[in-house]
Formats: sequence, C-alpha cells, structure tokens
Amino acid sequence: MGPRPGCVRDSSGAVLEIPAGWALLPAGDAGLTRRVKRAGPSWTLRARRGKRVISLGLWAPAETIARERAALEQERATPTYARKLETDRRRRAREQARYALEFQAAVIEFLDFAPCHLELARTLAEAITAHAAAVGSGTVARTQRIPLARRAEAATIAWLRHQTTAYDELKIPRVKGMRREVRRLLAQRSRQLLERYRRGEAVAAERCPLRAGLARAPGPDAGDDEGFELEI
Repeated sequence: MGPRPGCVRDSSGAVLEIPAGWALLPAGDAGLTRRVKRAGPSWTLRARRGKRVISLGLWAPAETIARERAALEQERATPTYARKLETDRRRRAREQARYALEFQAAVIEFLDFAPCHLELARTLAEAITAHAAAVGSGTVARTQRIPLARRAEAATIAWLRHQTTAYDELKIPRVKGMRREVRRLLAQRSRQLLERYRRGEAVAAERCPLRAGLARAPGPDAGDDEGFELEI
C-alpha cells in the first residue's frame, strides 16, 4: 500500500496522501468500478504477482462510491437487468465452451503423439485445458497476446513442469534469472519426454510419467508478490 497509513505509492515510487473523504472500493464488482471511474477522479490500486498485475480496488470519494452503488443496486433490481444478465451468462458460456474445444485441439496438435498414444494425448489435452483454459485462471492460455498454437505449447510445458518434475519442491535461490533458467532446463526435459510418445515408443502404464502426472491434482503456476503499483 504505502509506507504509512493514509498514503499510497504510485508506479513511479512517489508517496501520495489519500485525499480526505476518499474510501477504498475493493475489487470484485466490475460494473460498480466502471461507474465510479466514469463519475470522477479515482486511483486504481494494483499488485504485481510475478509477471501479472492485478487490481486490488479503487480509491475514490466515498460519496461517489455510495451514490453509484445505490444507483447500480436499483438498476440491478429490475427484470430487464436480470434478463440481460442471463443472456450475457449464456453467451459467455458458449464462448468459453468453443474456446476450450479450440484450445484442446491445439494442445493435441502440439503433442503430436503417435497413433498408439493418441488416447493418452486426448486425456492429457483435456486435463491441460481444464486447468489452463478456465476463465479467471490467469494462465498463458487466457492471453490474447500470442497465437493459439503458442498458448497451447506454453500451457503444456507448464503443466508438465508441475506434474512430471520436482519443480514445486525445488528451493530456488532468489537470484535474478535463476528461476527462468530452471524453467528452461525443465522445459528441455519435458520436450525430450514428449518425443518418446511422438516416436511411438512403448511405455508401460504403471511407469508412464504422463499418466502419473494425470493422477495428481493440477497446481497453478503462481508467481511471487513483487509489491503494489498505483495507477492514477
């Protein structure tokens, strides 16, 4: 937040006093946040999670927050809003189902397993898609900045890193570039592992690292909290 109560630090590191009469609107209600932003001055409080930046809330005049919350609650109580909400929910569900199918197909294409391992490829793609393509997962699968094929590749390598290596148990020194180098080396191992299935090598089910990984619960690729950032 800031070095002392009643203040915040902006993206340049400058300390700013929170204006009198302002309050923090916590993140979570996007509709209310948008209305408060449009209604007047505000500061967006952000936190860095690894390479991601997430919103923690909005500083704005308390009177503005109360007024816009009351107006929005009144609007949301109408039948028209309820119908719109349901229509939007169904649209998002259709879009998510379509994207999940596209992403799963891209994962299968990246795996490129030999016919004898095709069923395993489908099962693996389903697990990776369920974990990585979920709305709000914050994984590379949800970004629009890179092509679908690269998203599928990155998500697969990340899944393999967590489920087929000891990455989650490693004690990596907090040295700049060290975690990136460890991930690079583990990615090489994961690609070498995939080559066995692409060549069609026989792998006993009880000794298959991919099947063992599927038996484990997926874990998110979480980053470290690197502090707060304020956008004005």
